[in-house]
Amino acid sequence: MKTPENATESENGTITSGENLSYWFSSAIKPLAFEKLNQNIDTDILVIGGGIAGLTTAYCLAKEGRKVILVEDGFIASGETGRTTAHITCALDDRYFELEKTFDEHTAQLVANSHMAAIEWIANTVKHHKINCHFKRVDGYLFLHPSDTKETLEKEYEATKRAGLITEMLNSVPSIAAEKGKWCLKFADQGQFHILFYLKGLASAFIKLGGEIYTQTKAGNITTHGAIANGFKVKANHIVVATNTPINDWVIMHTKQWPYRTYVIAAKVPKGKLPYALWWDTGDSSSKWIVKPYHYVRLEEFDEQYDLLIAGGEDHRTGQADDENIKEEDRYIKLEKWTKKHFPAIEAIEFKWSGQVLEPIDSLAYIGKNPDEDNIYIITGDSGNGMTHGTLGGMIITDIITGKENPWIKIYSPSRITLKTTGDYLHEVGNMVVQFGDWLTPEHIKKIDDLKPGEGGIISFGLKKIAAYRDQQNNLHAFSAVCPHLGGILHWNADEKTFDCPMHGSRFTNKGKVINGPALSDLKKI
Repeated sequence: MKTPENATESENGTITSGENLSYWFSSAIKPLAFEKLNQNIDTDILVIGGGIAGLTTAYCLAKEGRKVILVEDGFIASGETGRTTAHITCALDDRYFELEKTFDEHTAQLVANSHMAAIEWIANTVKHHKINCHFKRVDGYLFLHPSDTKETLEKEYEATKRAGLITEMLNSVPSIAAEKGKWCLKFADQGQFHILFYLKGLASAFIKLGGEIYTQTKAGNITTHGAIANGFKVKANHIVVATNTPINDWVIMHTKQWPYRTYVIAAKVPKGKLPYALWWDTGDSSSKWIVKPYHYVRLEEFDEQYDLLIAGGEDHRTGQADDENIKEEDRYIKLEKWTKKHFPAIEAIEFKWSGQVLEPIDSLAYIGKNPDEDNIYIITGDSGNGMTHGTLGGMIITDIITGKENPWIKIYSPSRITLKTTGDYLHEVGNMVVQFGDWLTPEHIKKIDDLKPGEGGIISFGLKKIAAYRDQQNNLHAFSAVCPHLGGILHWNADEKTFDCPMHGSRFTNKGKVINGPALSDLKKI
């Protein structure tokens, strides 16, 4: 496995939010870092978050001549952007015919138009700034999960045509022998790239426009006047929170979207064996989760002899892997088995990692003004389309701040209420409430002495729940196992060596440091 310089910093969440390094970080040689903020500062616009959403927003606003500062508590893309598989597509996690039912036909058309515009924006930006990020135009293929029927593809085909997309029904899935003779829906002219190389180019372009970036700069105490970052005051007229999960909201947005964990493997495949393309199945209709887990696959350049086949899937609600009796670390085994069946040409598995996806209750991301605040904006709820949703975030927020008309502002508004999804909403709220039962549930770790080096777990100590981790040097680290957000009991993730909250997806390193919101503070040491 290849690792970047200072890879040991992955333990504290500085490089990336987990133990496993994605291929993007492993191939980037070293983290994309800038100076830390070390003084009070004034700006027109403060952008919090150095992923695709934050950098795109910062770049777009700087291009409009605005003074913009971006702060990131780790390095560039150290959040979920660096754990993506970087599909750039208008084929959404949720079907277009379902969007028509939830909203209406016109909204589905606007959604399709917005994602195609995001693809074009990325392509034009790569070309304009000559960003060497392996960007390619590729076709995408949606095929049936064994639990699904051809009717799904037929309805989606008709809906995509009504939405104005270029799609085609095929009677076989290209390059997948296991799906020979089975139908699929082709989405033409999609895209893919190396996300860290892309963000490096975008960051460079932003700085040339006069923008400023500060990494290892943690922002908090966000108000309509600015924020506190690294203990210094950042005064701003507008504040954009692009941190995947909003860190300025205690409850409202976290009852409108739900965290899921997703898994990825990357395997070598001889060059020329497979075309550069995107593949997705329609998802497991029999799954216990509201969001149907599906598989997603693409090819990426690797070296002179090999490409990498990157395959993802096996999703579950964050902190709830055991509800299916499949541990986080065992999800890769299932994923490898599925991938080998569909792409038998793959060889050694070179990389594995997992990521966190926020699933909005009505399928669409939340982009715009934070509810009840006129100058604080959020970008969240990217579902499985983070590359286009993050890009749209920059496009839409820039138009809001600069006062330009944009037909997408209303449909992505964080303040929207979608009554047709009430059933799913109540199901997910019920799931959240059930997690409070963990206060009474005995854990598999009975006592501290059961922990071996490199292991963690939740331990009952009287009425208290303790999150404990024993590092490789045999030092014990112990914290309160109560999530500081809303009091959920954390679960140990042995794969990424993190403590994960099953309620709203807050995550903490094995040393107790918060790496995913909505929690704002670290775990309390014991």
